[in-house]
Amino acid sequence: MNLKYNYLRALLIIPVVLTGGFQTSSAQQNLSAEYQKRAESMYSNVWKRYRVPAQVGLFSENYPSNEKDTLNYFQGAGVKEKEVSFLWPFSGVFSATNVLMKVPSLKAKYKPYQDSLVMGIEQYRDTVRKPAGYQAYPVKFEKTDRYYDDNGLVGIDYMESYFNTKNPLYLQRAKDVFKFILSGWNDDVGGGVTWLEGHKDQKPACTNGMATLTTLKIYEGSKDKYYLEQGKKFYKWMYNTLRDSTGVIVNDVKLDGKQNRTFYTYNTGSLLEAAVMLYKFTGEKQYLDQAKQLARDSYKHFSNVPHYKNLTLQIDLPWFVTVLFRGYEALYKVDGDYRYIAAIEKDLNYAWQNSRDQYGLTTNSWTPIPAELKKPKWLLDEACIAELYARLSILQKEKK
Repeated sequence: MNLKYNYLRALLIIPVVLTGGFQTSSAQQNLSAEYQKRAESMYSNVWKRYRVPAQVGLFSENYPSNEKDTLNYFQGAGVKEKEVSFLWPFSGVFSATNVLMKVPSLKAKYKPYQDSLVMGIEQYRDTVRKPAGYQAYPVKFEKTDRYYDDNGLVGIDYMESYFNTKNPLYLQRAKDVFKFILSGWNDDVGGGVTWLEGHKDQKPACTNGMATLTTLKIYEGSKDKYYLEQGKKFYKWMYNTLRDSTGVIVNDVKLDGKQNRTFYTYNTGSLLEAAVMLYKFTGEKQYLDQAKQLARDSYKHFSNVPHYKNLTLQIDLPWFVTVLFRGYEALYKVDGDYRYIAAIEKDLNYAWQNSRDQYGLTTNSWTPIPAELKKPKWLLDEACIAELYARLSILQKEKK
């Protein structure tokens, strides 16, 4: 009875938030509590469904897992699902853990999970090839490619772990990761880092955006100006080279200088968050102006492209939208404009209420399409739900 009452109460509160209506402090606290409950529920579900008991600190790629899926996020041909997940979806669990630890009452609860994830992520670290870096699959199983964007995610996760614990080991590991990423920088098309080690056919936004955030977070934690200067260098190259005439960030640029005008939410999101960080670190208004423009242009673009009728934005990939949310959140904390966050909040709540399957996992599109509801669910798509709700819970608690 109490659970049903709380759920109905949350549904009554949510529309007030999304329409910009007046909220009492009590309503905000109730909504914060509801979002925290959803974050913890999804996080617990991820650990229950995806953990691989025989492999300490590692997860499966999908649930249910039949190891027959073909994964298409690699260089070249598709790769078959394996015994444990690749690094990218693993990082989504690490990121969610770090956000949950930012809730003061939850920090101690989730510290053991963070410890387990640190043991897990180190299984991807390859020290044979120099400089050391993290490969796409655990080293003990096989030798695989090392993607610079994956390493950027590791750097960000280690810095967020450092902010939560002040453990100097995490700061050093982030610095080591950045050293590996920087080894992929060359002066083709004016600079930037390639997608993966040994391939020089493109300079993608995913790699350079995560590299920018890694080095800026290292600066935030260390105050070493070297990392601030590196952040400025990466940011300037991305802003000048990968920004489209529509104002959003393209997927990549080829070595002949031609842009690949494919647009994903996270590419603009990473640069948006970086712009806000640079504004906070330098006080230079140009960065804030650029951040606001990136927010306006991304919202305009992704709300106007074809998407499901009940959603405000195109959900190209839930985790991609999560990275865009991080950018919107960073800007909100500076300018107080909640409208961009509200759009994702509305869509997420729709997904939570309408697109969860029999296991409590959300569909990839955040829609209740029957075929999608029946499909196995990807680890990254689910871990980011816990992160988003944890972020929203904190924001509601902090709103004045």
